[in-house]
Amino acid sequence: MNVIVRRAVLFYADKYPQAKIALLTWYKEFSNTDYKNFNELKQVYGNASIIANNRVIFNIKGNEYRLIVSVNFKQLAAYIIWFGTHKEYDKIDAATIAFDVKILNYKS
Repeated sequence: MNVIVRRAVLFYADKYPQAKIALLTWYKEFSNTDYKNFNELKQVYGNASIIANNRVIFNIKGNEYRLIVSVNFKQLAAYIIWFGTHKEYDKIDAATIAFDVKILNYKS
């Protein structure tokens, strides 16, 4: 899968240093596999959940963190919408939260 806006991965890895290794591991694994549909993705990420707008929720670092990714299976592309702790995740609406465009200005 082509993960668009790699800068988001780096931003969140720096923002949450405790999750950096787990997030970068997810990114490497996810980027190196093409998923044609959610069922194929689910075979690899058993705890992943699909919600509205082809958004997939991943548990990162043993469910301490949540990652929201928009996946276009036809285009084999995805982009990270949001990442944070499970506690922070409980305070948002995963189906409607928007990508923070300020991340585009992030320099690692």
